[in-house]
Amino acid sequence: MFPLIFLCSFLSLFLLPPSNLAAVSNDGKYLKLPLLRKSPFPSPTQALALDTRRLHFLSLRRIPIPFVKSPVVSGASSGSGQYFVDLRIGQPPQSLLLIADTGSDLVWVKCSACRNCSHHSPATVFFPRHSSTFSPAHCYDPVCRLVPQPGRAPKCNHTRIHSTCHYEYGYADGSLTSGLFGRETASLKTSSGKEAKLKNVAFGCGFRISGQSVSGTSFNGAHGVMGLGRGPISFASQLGRRFGNKFSYCLMDYTLSPPPTSYLIIGDGGGRGGERINTVSKLLFTPLLTNPFSPTFYYVKLKSVSVNGAKLRIDPSIWEIDGSGNGGTVVDSGTTLAFLADPAYRLVLAAIRRRIKLPNADELTPGFDLCLNVSGVSKPEKFLPSLKFEFSGGAVFVPPPRNYFIETEEQVQCLAIQSVNPKVGFSVIGNLMQQGFLFEFDRDRSRLGFSRRGCALP
Repeated sequence: MFPLIFLCSFLSLFLLPPSNLAAVSNDGKYLKLPLLRKSPFPSPTQALALDTRRLHFLSLRRIPIPFVKSPVVSGASSGSGQYFVDLRIGQPPQSLLLIADTGSDLVWVKCSACRNCSHHSPATVFFPRHSSTFSPAHCYDPVCRLVPQPGRAPKCNHTRIHSTCHYEYGYADGSLTSGLFGRETASLKTSSGKEAKLKNVAFGCGFRISGQSVSGTSFNGAHGVMGLGRGPISFASQLGRRFGNKFSYCLMDYTLSPPPTSYLIIGDGGGRGGERINTVSKLLFTPLLTNPFSPTFYYVKLKSVSVNGAKLRIDPSIWEIDGSGNGGTVVDSGTTLAFLADPAYRLVLAAIRRRIKLPNADELTPGFDLCLNVSGVSKPEKFLPSLKFEFSGGAVFVPPPRNYFIETEEQVQCLAIQSVNPKVGFSVIGNLMQQGFLFEFDRDRSRLGFSRRGCALP
């Protein structure tokens, strides 16, 4: 689900009990929010269709420190391939689930202007009339220039105090979210039981929402998007100015039941309060690259791919960003599957096929190029080839087979890696491939760190 002008990639999350609400550390050094994902996983065919459309939209988009900690969970039980985060905004606080998205900058929620709101279920939309701290941005406010304007927006009257800032995000498939851009107070419970209030968080209050990208299967259970991109209005950027310009998360295995809770941490949580003891020193780092045509995304340089320890002969130019901003590799929490530039994908697929020790499925699941029959096999991962990705700086990423083979139907597992044309798109490390790893986006030092020691291993 990507906007024609601004991208909205996203992670789907699942509502936690009150005890798991966002927390600020005892010493006020970081902000921690739970990340949630509900199981079962959505249809693999649906996930593939949504990912393919998402990548098409992505290719159109060219242009002492505290920390925050919040739970993150899978949205799979509601049919979404995303992860959700629970955010409480307004006074009194209203709790909403947002898709945590490293591929977009805008924070927006579904809104209702109703006065008598009895026909709306609680925690499904935001009611600005019920909040004493909601403040629409003025059309002449500098922050209003950071969001796309509706084609028929009222002319900004600098002399009128109540000239509000209107925004409109249009998506390539015709989906749309539009409304008022404003500011609110976000409430976060501290570990001591006290509540911290973050004032003037800029966000979009969406009154008009339509289309598959923002109301279809991939959006099931979500009430908006928490943009974590590199732009100035993203949630990470806004809170980074207070808590530190880095964030990290763990995406837990969607197949586990009950679904485990992991956390989105904004700020430097390393070494304080027992949050990441002995983890920071174990992180492997690779530089974050910039693409002037797509400044929101977190690009990394993929150097090689190995199958069962054998490095494939892939032309290094395959991984480069060209002069038009195409190509390269993006770490994207809002894409479910992984995508590789087509020439590299064909070599990876052929190498995996040669090393498979399981029979092929009778029929391929639509959209997948390699499917296996795992009936009667208690631990099929033992018979699957290993993958290794080497990034610039010497960082080596070795995901377990469950991160790139998924069950598409009973007793059938398919390769969860797809092909993308590098001349019009880019390679993607999606959220399935990221499962079970701590990922740290250090924006000040322009580097990405990852480690399996940062998450509780299944």
